[in-house]
Amino acid sequence: MSRQRRSAVSTRGVIYVHSSPTAVCPHVEWAISGVLGTQVSLRWSPQPAAPGQTRAECSWRGPAGGSGAIAGALRAWPVVRFEVTEEPSEGVDGQRFCHVPNLGLWRGRTSANGDIMVAEDQLRSVMSGRAQMRGRLHELLGTAWDEDLEPFRCAGDGAPVTLLHQVG
Repeated sequence: MSRQRRSAVSTRGVIYVHSSPTAVCPHVEWAISGVLGTQVSLRWSPQPAAPGQTRAECSWRGPAGGSGAIAGALRAWPVVRFEVTEEPSEGVDGQRFCHVPNLGLWRGRTSANGDIMVAEDQLRSVMSGRAQMRGRLHELLGTAWDEDLEPFRCAGDGAPVTLLHQVG
């Protein structure tokens, strides 16, 4: 798919900032604003899983591939724990990005129901080194990221959600 056509395809997703130091919160908003091209103001609430930290979440709408741009912008603050999702759109797989301070950034392609999809070439690569197969499969599925983020996800149940839309 050409870059021009790809950018014309619209999608949506959710940004979960699971934990951020209070001082970094304005930077998180600026990073998201810069990618979406509109001013973003999130509703921050305490993160019970990390006392002294805050959390926020919002939905977003923009061009396909936007989740990667958002994740890349948020990655500039390595102390922030976040997830960015993108729904599949015409001709483009969905995506989920997870960032955990001690693990870094992870990306997975997602199906329509949100399952992580592992491509044929990835499976062939894993099968070629059978001794490390289990570990490599856990890496492809983002197991360590999910294990780290789960307490933060649960702690955010019932938290306010902000709706964002790209202008233009």
